[in-house]
Amino acid sequence: MPNIKNQTIVDELTEKFGKAEAIYFTDYLGLDVASITNLRSQFFKSAVEYRVAKNTLISLAAKNNDIEDLTEYLSGSTALAISYEEPTAPAKILKDFAKKHELPTVKAVLLDGEILEGSALDRLADLPTKDVSLSMLIGGIQQPLTKLVGTLNAPLTNLVGALTSLKEQKS
Repeated sequence: MPNIKNQTIVDELTEKFGKAEAIYFTDYLGLDVASITNLRSQFFKSAVEYRVAKNTLISLAAKNNDIEDLTEYLSGSTALAISYEEPTAPAKILKDFAKKHELPTVKAVLLDGEILEGSALDRLADLPTKDVSLSMLIGGIQQPLTKLVGTLNAPLTNLVGALTSLKEQKS
């Protein structure tokens, strides 16, 4: 019979796995308390949850969400950086933090139901945020439309200009 506390944790993790945009599996062993507190505060500012959990409980929660086998990434100490809004936010924080502390290391990333190796961290950290991507998309769509409106208005503007100059010449 499973421990009630562990079952509660598995249920919580199952819910978090279901709602998460991205989950970063990290090895935090070697960080002192002050460094982990600093890392947690950076995550908190970016609406990212950083949680330590037992590997077996993480594995059970992943199975409850039909996520492929994570056992090769679940060894040693594991902490989860869970992002519910911006999938690249943890990558940016982890990359900057690792420059100063060389830890934590990223074991794997769960992004859109797909597992990426920890080496994908740099690529993910360099991606623009969701808001920046949307504004780039809207700008890309808006530019041709603006040019089309200008092109369609040009003959009308030229006609008005010609009529105005003709009126001035006759006056």
